[in-house]
Amino acid sequence: MAVPSSLPPSLGRLIEALTQLPGIGPKTASRLAFYLWRAPAETALTLAEALRDLKANTRLCSVCFNITENDPCLICADSTREHDLICVVEEPMDVAAIERARTYRGVYHVLHGVLSPINGIGPDDLRIDALVERVRRAAERGQPIREVILATNPTVEGEMTAAFIQRKLAGLDVNITRLARGLPAGGDLEYADEVTLSRALEGRQRV
Repeated sequence: MAVPSSLPPSLGRLIEALTQLPGIGPKTASRLAFYLWRAPAETALTLAEALRDLKANTRLCSVCFNITENDPCLICADSTREHDLICVVEEPMDVAAIERARTYRGVYHVLHGVLSPINGIGPDDLRIDALVERVRRAAERGQPIREVILATNPTVEGEMTAAFIQRKLAGLDVNITRLARGLPAGGDLEYADEVTLSRALEGRQRV
């Protein structure tokens, strides 16, 4: 994006930085930048500190690959959760969505995307092998995973990813289920309401 030369360089850099965010075009970036310029210094500093803390303090859980400040994350470290039940989701936002439903008491595995050949995203770009290894190691420890719920979004890419994971897990003694069709086709877990998610979890089907 070409920032007008009439703007101060610092303001121009902020506008350019904001346009890097998804869904933020040049006009929206300009409005946000001018808002932050007009806002009290505390507002801008609070945002800056939050961004700094985000990058400095967060990491991926070594077990489920969710975003966390502690390793393992709070869910993986919770002894009251059903650790033999794994829900496989595309993104960390999907974990938050399912947790809001307050129905699921198992643990998670975050893929960080879906298979998308057209975008050059293959199995090695996701945490699929880590999931297979996680299931295998659990069986070797004598604590087998009883069920893997494939909770990828009901999109073409999500279905492709679920089918690929099913094939990868086929040789292991684990029950594989898919979320029921309470979720709208083409929709994202992030935007589903609590009732829809609860029904989808309760109505999951074996695949």
